[in-house]
Amino acid sequence: MILYHAGKKSIEFPEIRKTRYTKDFSWGFYCTNNLEQAVRWANRGIGEPVVNFYSYNYDLSANLSILKFAGMTDEWLDFIARCRKGGTHKYDIVEGPMADDTVWNYVNDFLAERITRKQFWALAEFKYPTHQISFHTLSALDCLTFERSEIIYDLKEEK
Repeated sequence: MILYHAGKKSIEFPEIRKTRYTKDFSWGFYCTNNLEQAVRWANRGIGEPVVNFYSYNYDLSANLSILKFAGMTDEWLDFIARCRKGGTHKYDIVEGPMADDTVWNYVNDFLAERITRKQFWALAEFKYPTHQISFHTLSALDCLTFERSEIIYDLKEEK
């Protein structure tokens, strides 16, 4: 399987870095299996949009601790709420939906207790999340093999 990582530079050797804020699945190296999504993310902000391509070796991940969310569920919402508040977890790899900007606003409202869980699901019902897979340990990163990086402009944005 090919995975993509969006950014502003070529990343031959992925790293896990702690930053000021956490992401949906805590600190990790994030990829997607959706090239269009990667291109869209690479084109955000200033600088040349770089998409890195990696081969993902499932066989190497066989002995790792993997959490996979098939869709937006209560478990998924609770997990990203904990992670976004700074919580960590024991998983090597986490895979599941990535909330788009609109859904992320609903998640923030849920975290801030401005809306209830029931209200979150009512708002998010017709939103379609995209894909993310995050690597949280060196063993997990060993499952990725850098293939290449490309500068790819989002032609949809220019229209």
